[in-house]
Amino acid sequence: MITIAVQPEPFSLDAAVAPLEALGGGAVASFVGLVRADDGLDELTLEHYPGMTETALRGIAEEASTRWSLLGATIVHRVGPMRPGERIVLAAACASHRADALAACAFMIDRLKTDAPFWKSETRGSRRNWVAARESDEAAAKRWSL
Repeated sequence: MITIAVQPEPFSLDAAVAPLEALGGGAVASFVGLVRADDGLDELTLEHYPGMTETALRGIAEEASTRWSLLGATIVHRVGPMRPGERIVLAAACASHRADALAACAFMIDRLKTDAPFWKSETRGSRRNWVAARESDEAAAKRWSL
């Protein structure tokens, strides 16, 4: 079972993880990313290409499912304007054992940071700036290369 959602609305962690818990595995690992309030950030805005983004996220979840023995995987990613402290992303995996769930969860969040077509801009006061890709995100994604 793979669930992918790209949406402007806030998401419920309980609602997103419940279907994974119902699969009867022994472990569900999850990561929730929040909008940071770095350097006076007022708003973070994410843009994407509908259809292309969901396809990329599904590919990441499918790869995780083939690399580890998963019963299910979920990725929820928000788009549009968000304020500091709001949830921006969820990556979650269900497996029979914790090692597979934890590894798959880490893989999905590392890979979506570099492989999913999102564009970020930050607003501070009256200034809006585009966010460049980070070398640390590239390095984290590369650790999963075969």
